[in-house]
Amino acid sequence: MRHAVIQELEDVKAEDIVTIDLNGKSDIADYMIVASGRSQRQVGAAAERVRKAAKALTSHPVALEGAPACDWVLIDTGDVVVHIFRPEVREFYNLEKMWLAQLPPDASGISAASHSFDDTPDEPLDESLDESMDDPQEGAL
Repeated sequence: MRHAVIQELEDVKAEDIVTIDLNGKSDIADYMIVASGRSQRQVGAAAERVRKAAKALTSHPVALEGAPACDWVLIDTGDVVVHIFRPEVREFYNLEKMWLAQLPPDASGISAASHSFDDTPDEPLDESLDESMDDPQEGAL
């Protein structure tokens, strides 16, 4: 699937195609592919080509989001998640920086289940705040 997606992106002259291996980083997919199109029309055309190619190769539905605006289109093929951006939108979100970052060695064993979250405050609440809420004129300019 990854190779077919890359081939479709190359065929429509998508730019700066980056493949990110998600193994060990996320369970959402095996790979993430990020690419740019020079215009909204090119982003939309690339997204449609990728969607059609992915649909031909898989038995499950291929999800496409963001097509009306075509600033950032996401195609979820199951194994591969594809993001196609206009260059300035891609630069703003900078997904590559986030997903290509290496996890610290000690972070691999950390999970939300290993932390306890207690929503009781450490200190008693300031009751003067409650009193000021009773009189709406107090504190008014």
